[in-house]
Amino acid sequence: MRDIVVVGGGCYGTFYATQLAKAKARGKAEYRTVIVVDRDPDCRARRELAEAPDRSFVTSEWDAFFDHFLFASSPGPGDAARDHIVPSPHMSHLMFEWVVRRTQARFPRRVLEVIAVPGSLATPYDRTAADRTRYVSFADWVCPTHCIEPAICPAIGAPRTWEMPDAVRGLADRMRAQGEPVSGPALFVCRHHVFGVGTFTVDTVLDGERIVADTARRPQGGLVLVATVSGCHGAVNLLRIGSEPSAVS
Repeated sequence: MRDIVVVGGGCYGTFYATQLAKAKARGKAEYRTVIVVDRDPDCRARRELAEAPDRSFVTSEWDAFFDHFLFASSPGPGDAARDHIVPSPHMSHLMFEWVVRRTQARFPRRVLEVIAVPGSLATPYDRTAADRTRYVSFADWVCPTHCIEPAICPAIGAPRTWEMPDAVRGLADRMRAQGEPVSGPALFVCRHHVFGVGTFTVDTVLDGERIVADTARRPQGGLVLVATVSGCHGAVNLLRIGSEPSAVS
C-alpha cells in the first residue's frame, strides 16, 4: 500500500487507524501514510492518536476532500492501485456522489438524474433511502462489529454462500436482458485487508468514473449502475445521463 485514506475520525476511524498502525508495527502491512479525514478538528482520532511520520489528519468535509484527492490529484503509474480508501460503515455513498460531481463537471450540458433502482437483488434486507440509494444486505441478523466476512459466517456458523458484487452484476445483466441501456456496474468493492480493516483501491473508483464518462460520451446517453459493496452489504444507485442537447441554430 501507499497512502490510506480513513473516512471519519470518530469511533470507527480511530479503530481503523489504530489497527493499521498495529499491523505495520507487526510487519503485516506496509504503507507510506494513513490520512484521517474529519470535519471536526477535535475529532476522537486526533485526540487519541498522535501525529506521526506515517499518519496525518485533514480537517475537511468528505466531499471537498475527495474532490481534491480524486479530481485534482494526478497519481503516477500504478499509484492509484496502491492508494486505498477505508470507508465508514455508516457513511453516505461518497464515491457515487463524487462520480456524479465529476461527470457533471466534465459534461455540463448533460442532465444527470438519480433514479430508482429497479428489480430485485434477492436479499432479505432491502431499503431505499430518500435520495434513492438502495441499501441491501444478505444478513437478516445483527452482524458482529468489524466482521471481516470470512467463508464461514460468524453470525450463523455456516458457509457464506453469497457475494454482493455478483448480485449487483446479476441485476445489471437482467436489466440489459429487458432492453434497458445500462452500463456497468461500476463497483467499489470493500474487502478485508488486514487486522479488521476493509479497503478499496483508488483505481477502482477511477475505473468506475470512466464507465460513467464513457456513457456520457454517447450521444444518446444511458443508464449506469453504481454500487459500493462488501461481500454481504451494499449501497446501489442508478444514474441516468440525458442525451446530448441539440445545437441551437
